[in-house]
Order: sequence, then structure tokens, then C-alpha cells
Amino acid sequence: MTEAAKLRALVADDERLLREQLKARLATAWPDLEVAAEARDGVEAVEKADQLRPDIVFLDIRMPGLTGIEAAGEIVALPDWRGEIVFVTAYDEYAIQAFERGALDYLLKPVEAERLAQTAQRVRQRLAARQGAADGKPPEEAIDALLARLASLRQGLAAQGPSLPPLRWIRCTAGTTTRLIDVNDVLFLRSDEKYTRVQARDQEGFLRTPIRELLPQLDAQQFVQVHRSTVVNLGAIDHVSRDDTGRQRIHLRGFPEILEVSRTFAHLFRSS
Repeated sequence: MTEAAKLRALVADDERLLREQLKARLATAWPDLEVAAEARDGVEAVEKADQLRPDIVFLDIRMPGLTGIEAAGEIVALPDWRGEIVFVTAYDEYAIQAFERGALDYLLKPVEAERLAQTAQRVRQRLAARQGAADGKPPEEAIDALLARLASLRQGLAAQGPSLPPLRWIRCTAGTTTRLIDVNDVLFLRSDEKYTRVQARDQEGFLRTPIRELLPQLDAQQFVQVHRSTVVNLGAIDHVSRDDTGRQRIHLRGFPEILEVSRTFAHLFRSS
């Protein structure tokens, strides 16, 4: 990107009117920024960020598919990602303090011109500084640190939701049979479009509850998310290896299936 090159942005919000409002504010406060694409949910935001590689992605926090924070984690983890993330949020003061502690850029709805100008200046400065670096992208340590902050922010904001009792048993089905699986016996949980698979050492079952709804009810000291669709019991892990591409793989004790760790969660198993 040269100094004269026009910066490109992706705007992601599930509300069309709010996307239009932000685009109008950007046109006034940041006229040299081109809104190259829009996304209606978190999954589409990740896909378009991967395809277009915009300089800036504006992410609404509350979106279907993936939240803005979840989408940010996947976008930052894209190979050779060089852009910046700006969150757009209507959360209360407590959540805003969490963003500020994480040194993450955010805009509070309704977006005000003065705040937008400040954000534009900070993002320009970071992109310009990065352009002067050898390869123009953030160092690996900076990406890991950002992913860790996003993970912490995701947990913190989830804790603001309704308090749910911790799961002791997971009720699931196997064919026509209903099973109760002790949470402590669960090796991992993996979701697809319709079901979540609950895998114990000697049995498995399925339920319709998605990972994102189950995770707040699991002990965070025992279960961690390692992929968009996978949560693993830390006590079941034998070791973590790397394949030829550098991807991390989780090997479970006494169980043959190997679990993939996405780049978003790779910092969990990287030695300090």
C-alpha cells in the first residue's frame, strides 16, 4: 500500500440501516476510505475479509453466526493478515472498559464524528508504521497477544450474560436412546451445522445445543475452545504436536481421534 493508495474497508453488521449509517459517517469523517464490501453476519465477515483483504474491518459485536469478537479472532488468524480491526458496539460502560484495557479500537453506537476521527487517526498511524516494517505485517508475537486479548474479552463479555448453573450431566441422544454423560467424562465436544457431538471415552451422543451456548456452562479451568467448532477437556490431552504446515494437533490419552487447533486459539498451547 502506497501513501496515495486508497484504504479499503469491510463493514459488518446484521442490521442494514446501521451499516448504511456507519458508511455515511465514514464518507464524511474519512473520505479517503473506500467501503469495499459489507457483511450481514460474522461468518460472512470472515469469508469476505479472507477474499478481499481489506485494510480495516468494522465489526458489530452482536451478530448471528459468529459474534464480532469471534469473527475478529478468525480474521486476525488468517494467513498473512495485515489489516486492522475496529469494533462497533452498543455495550454498556463496563464492556467499554474491557475494550480499553485490551487496547482495542471501538466505536460506540450511535457513532459520533469526533470519535470516528480519533479512530481514523490511530488506524492510519498503525498502518503507516506497519508499512515501514520489513514485510508490512504484524509480528507473530503481536498477533498472539491480540488473539489472547480477544479470547479474554470474549470470556469477559460472556460473563455479563445471564448466569447459568454449571453443567454436571449432558443429556444427549444416540439413535433412539437418551444418554446422560458426566461432564468429567467428556473428552471433547464438536459442532456441525445441526448438532453438537459429545464424545466420551466409551460412548458418544448428540444434541442440538451449539457450542457457544454450552461453553458458558462448562468449567473454564477444565474446558477450552480450540476451534470454532471444538471444545476440549484439558485433562484428556496427552500432548500437542505440529504438522508440516505448522498447524497444532491435539492428541488425547487413550483415544485415537486427533483434534485440530485453529490459528485463533494457537496461543493457548504455545510455550512462553
